[in-house]
Amino acid sequence: MIGGLFIYNHKGEVLISRVYRDDIGRNAVDAFRVNVIHARQQVRSPVTNIARTSFFHVKRSNIWLAAVTKQNVNAAMVFEFLYKMCDVMTAYFGKISEENIKNNFVLIYELLDEILDFGYPQNSETGALKTFITQQGIKGQHQTKEEQSQITSQVTGQIGWRREGIKYRRNELFLDVLESVNLLMSPQGQVLSAHVSGRVVMKSYLSGMPECKFGMNDKIVIDKQGKGAVSDDAGKSDLGGGSSGKQSIAIDDCTFHQCVRLSKFDSERSISFIPPDGEYELMRYRTTKDIILPFRVIPLVREVGRTKLEVKVVIKSNFKPSLLAQKIEVRIPTPLNTSGVQVICMKGKAKYKASENAIVWKIKRMAGMKESQISAEIELLPTNDKKKWARPPISMNFEVPFAPSGLKVRYLKVFESKLNYSDHDVIKWVRYIGRSGIYETRC
Repeated sequence: MIGGLFIYNHKGEVLISRVYRDDIGRNAVDAFRVNVIHARQQVRSPVTNIARTSFFHVKRSNIWLAAVTKQNVNAAMVFEFLYKMCDVMTAYFGKISEENIKNNFVLIYELLDEILDFGYPQNSETGALKTFITQQGIKGQHQTKEEQSQITSQVTGQIGWRREGIKYRRNELFLDVLESVNLLMSPQGQVLSAHVSGRVVMKSYLSGMPECKFGMNDKIVIDKQGKGAVSDDAGKSDLGGGSSGKQSIAIDDCTFHQCVRLSKFDSERSISFIPPDGEYELMRYRTTKDIILPFRVIPLVREVGRTKLEVKVVIKSNFKPSLLAQKIEVRIPTPLNTSGVQVICMKGKAKYKASENAIVWKIKRMAGMKESQISAEIELLPTNDKKKWARPPISMNFEVPFAPSGLKVRYLKVFESKLNYSDHDVIKWVRYIGRSGIYETRC
């Protein structure tokens, strides 16, 4: 398992060091600094092998987290632990920076004592950790036996992510469907590759030990139940709106938070769970079929001799006119020997950035079923280089208020048998946000 864990700053200085196994020596610290942080060429792989020692590393701003081992470990599990460690530190003291780590190094060592035992990952649930490890240190000296027994039952019990006795004056559930749409399109408009990566993030402020049931328009469920049963089961269904009337979506793969009962999902395809208190990621998923592409980019590049380029780019929005896209940015690449650019755009602002070799076109808002265009004349310096310009793809960033995969929340139900509140007493909020991932069109 993990032999040691080290946290470095951008200079290669060790901020946190914890060795769990005798086979990891101090020389491992220097080996990572020399071969990865101070390497002459940028190290692209997240796993580096040096003298039969494996270094699994992730970087957050200017901080490196490295897990070290000499054994043949499960790499996916080590990275899952490192990402979880980042989440835990963020939950405790905000941004992961050198200053924050130095100010909270005692707290980090206390967290490592709980999260890792002899190199084996243990309980890394932030909610459970916060019950007995605070910013002031570990609770315990001034606690009653009742409080100590509650912590023990939470950490060692079946439901380690939620403690008993939680009470709120108003029971609320917030659900965000956050999607990232990725696209590569040919100049003729043919989709070469497209997929959506999505997350369902929840914030729950519910009293007691409630049971939640979450339903979406999953193709397998819809096909099983038939069209008639869909409308009946939804109740207060279709919480929020997508942009299309898609009946169902085919989910390629998905992963769940540990609170979800996987046996029920396998047999009934229903997502039932006892929610953690506060914010958490309920599930991740990926889809590749019938994706709604929010924007179409139509490029036209014409070479006028060897010293001039004429570029025209049209963007068309492909969603309901009542919806508004925001934070739209189109990046049109220019050749390295560009000497000057003249830009005319119908909407928004466009500027040539010589340092990035690109024309950046920004539009604050754009309604559905609209189009806008930009024209540019690019003057080129004469060059002896006979190599043709590679024409990098035009990239686009945006944010839209719907799920490009077509996912819809059909129902979100809450059951609490011990306390006298029902599903109707819970206030529910659902929001859909679609963002661009790598959204590119070749020109």
